[in-house]
Amino acid sequence: MPSDALLARFTATGRFTYGSPRALTVSPDGSRVLFLRSDGPEDPVERLWALDVATGAERPLAGPDEGPHVLPPEERALRERLRLWAPGIGSYATDGAVAVYALGGRLFRVDVATAAVEEIPAAGPAFDPRPSGDRIAYVTGGRLYVHENSGSRLIAGESHVTWGVAEFAAAEELGRHRGHWWAPDGSALLATRVDETRVPRRRLADPARPEQVTPEPAYPQAGGPNAAVELHLLGLDGTRRQVLWNDTGYPYLSAVDWSEQDRPTITVLDRLQQNGLLLAVNLATATTSSLAEFADPLWIEAVPGTPSLLADGRVLTTVEAHDTQALAVDGTVVTPSSLYVRRVAGSLGDDLLFEGSEADPAEQHVYRLKADGTPARITHGPGVHSALTGGSTVVITSGSLEAPRIRRVVYPGGLVPGSAVEIRDLSAASPYRPRPVLDRVTEHRLPSAVLYPSGHIPGERLPVLLDVYGGPGYQAIAAEPGRWIRKQWWADQGFAVVTIDNRGTPNVSASFGRAIFRRFSQVALDDQVAGLRELAGKHPDLDLSRVGVRGWSYGGYFAALAVLRRPDVFHAACAGAPPTDFRWYDTAYTERYLGLPDENPSGYDGDSLIADAPGLERPLLLIHGLADDNVYPLHTLRLSEALTRAGRPHSTLLLPGVSHMTPDGVAENLMAIELDFLRRNLPR
Repeated sequence: MPSDALLARFTATGRFTYGSPRALTVSPDGSRVLFLRSDGPEDPVERLWALDVATGAERPLAGPDEGPHVLPPEERALRERLRLWAPGIGSYATDGAVAVYALGGRLFRVDVATAAVEEIPAAGPAFDPRPSGDRIAYVTGGRLYVHENSGSRLIAGESHVTWGVAEFAAAEELGRHRGHWWAPDGSALLATRVDETRVPRRRLADPARPEQVTPEPAYPQAGGPNAAVELHLLGLDGTRRQVLWNDTGYPYLSAVDWSEQDRPTITVLDRLQQNGLLLAVNLATATTSSLAEFADPLWIEAVPGTPSLLADGRVLTTVEAHDTQALAVDGTVVTPSSLYVRRVAGSLGDDLLFEGSEADPAEQHVYRLKADGTPARITHGPGVHSALTGGSTVVITSGSLEAPRIRRVVYPGGLVPGSAVEIRDLSAASPYRPRPVLDRVTEHRLPSAVLYPSGHIPGERLPVLLDVYGGPGYQAIAAEPGRWIRKQWWADQGFAVVTIDNRGTPNVSASFGRAIFRRFSQVALDDQVAGLRELAGKHPDLDLSRVGVRGWSYGGYFAALAVLRRPDVFHAACAGAPPTDFRWYDTAYTERYLGLPDENPSGYDGDSLIADAPGLERPLLLIHGLADDNVYPLHTLRLSEALTRAGRPHSTLLLPGVSHMTPDGVAENLMAIELDFLRRNLPR
C-alpha cells in the first residue's frame, strides 16, 4: 500500500472506479439494462445487475462465490486487451432473456427475469460464452463447443489452431474482441479459425520465479507474418463451410455483424489499412459480395459502428470531408462540416444516434440523425456524453468537470425526459475537483491543459511536469473528471502539470490526426515543445528551467524521446513501458502509421530510440513490467543495454509479474517512485 494517503485511497478505491457501473447492455426490447458493478467504493469484485426500465428498480442477478478464480489463458489475454483488472465477472453476454458468463473457467447462465443462476457443465475451462435461446456457445482450449440440454458437444476444433477466439491483432488493435457469432435464430454460427504457426513466439520469463512455466504467446511483429484468419459458417448438424473473400489482399477481419437473419456482413481491411470492404455473406454458398468499398491514401480511421448496413439496405460509412470525419449514407455526406463524428451509437426507430464534437474537441455530444437526414444535438450540458440504445430505450452517459461522478441516465420510450431513471453509482467521490485550465495553443491549435497545485498563489514559480501520451488513438484533453484526478495529485506535489495533445492524436480534424503518417517522433516532439513554450508565455508561473516529463506506453516512448533529443527543454524523464523501436512492435498498429519496415526504413530509423543512447545527457528512469505482452520488456531492456554500452548513466526499474496495465496498486506505488526520482533530479 503506498505511504501517501491519497495514493493509498487511489489503490483502495480502484482509482475511484469501484462501485461504478460499466459494461452496460440494453435488452433488444428496451425493457432492461444489464451492467456490471461492485457493491461499494472499496469492493473490487464486480457483479451482474439489471435495471428494470419501467420501474427504475435495480436487481442483483449474479456474483462470484468466495475464493480465488484462476483464469484460463484466453480470459487473461482478453482482460489484458480490454484493460480489465477488477476481479469478479469481467464480461458477460446476453440475448435479453438470459445472460451467460465465465468465472475462473466455470460456465454460468442466469435467467434475467428471475435471477436464477445455474452452473453449466463445460467441456473444460470455459471462455467467452454466448447464448442463443437454450444454447450456449463457448470456447475451451481453443475449441468451440455448444451446450444444450443434452450437454456440450464439439463444433470445431483442431490441435494446431484456435477456433472462436480473436487473434492478438484484432483484439489489441482492430477493435474486434470476439471470435464467434450466433445466427439470430440460433441455427448456426460464424466462427474464426486462427492459425498462428507462422507467427513468432516471444517468451515472457519471470526471473523472480524461475520454477514457473514460461508463457510463449504468438506476437505479430512489424514486417513479419500475421496469424492466418479464416471465417467459417458452422451448422449445428456438423456442416462447415469457409466464408470466402480475397483474404490475400484483405487479410484483416475487423468486424462481423449477424444481427439480421438473412444478411450477415463482414468488414475486411488490407494489411496497411488503406483499403477496406463491407461484404455480404451468402448463407447458401458461403461466398461474399461487396456492399461498399472504402479507401484512404494514408490510413482508414476506424469509427465504431461503421461501415454498416442500415435496415433499409443502404450503407453507412464515414468519410473525410472538409477536413472533418463525416457520416455518409450510400456515399452521400449527411453531417455538416462543423461536426467531427466519433462513433455511431445505435438506432432509435428509423433514426441513428451518434457521438461527435464541434468547435471544442474536449467536449463530446450525442446527436440524432433523423430519417430525413437532419442531425440534431440531444445532449447540451458541458462535458463528454455517450449513448447506448436498445428498442426504444436510450442510455446517456455523461461526465463533466463540474460534477464529481459520471452519470448514466436511462430514457425509456425514446428520450422522454420525464420518465428518465438513473443507474446508481456507488463509487467514492474524489477528495477534490480538478480544475484544468483548458486552451488551444500554437498555429496548430493544439488542445492543452495546465493544472496548478491546490491553493496555488500566483507569482510562485513552479517546476513543470509534462504528463503526456501523444500517440494516435488516445485523446488526453477531455472535459470529463476521471482523467484529471491523478494529474491533480501530481500538481499537489508542487508541479504545474501540463498536458498537450499534439498532432497525431484523434478527434480534432482529419489533417491534425494524420500529420504523423510515416513518422511518429518529429511532429510529436515539435508540437509538445512549441505548446509548452506558448503555455509558459500565458502562465508566467511555469518555470521552464525545471521541466520533467512522464508517460506510459506511447507516453513512455515520448518521455524517453524528449530527454534524448531535446535535453535543452526537458531535464528529467520517467518512461514507462516505452516502445523504443517500432520494428519490435506489432503489425496492425505500427504498419497502419509507419508502413512496412522494408518500405519505410528511414521512418523506422528516425523513430527508433536505440541510436540516440550515446547522447543521453539527462536523468532517465525506465520502467517496465516483465509480464507485458503488449509492449514487450525487450524494448526497455535493449535501450538500457545500448545506454550501458555507451556508458550513459540511467535507472531501470523492472517489475516481475506486472503486465502493461499495472493493476492492484502498482501504478500508485510507481507514482511515488517517480516523484522521488523527479525531485532528486530536476534542477532546484
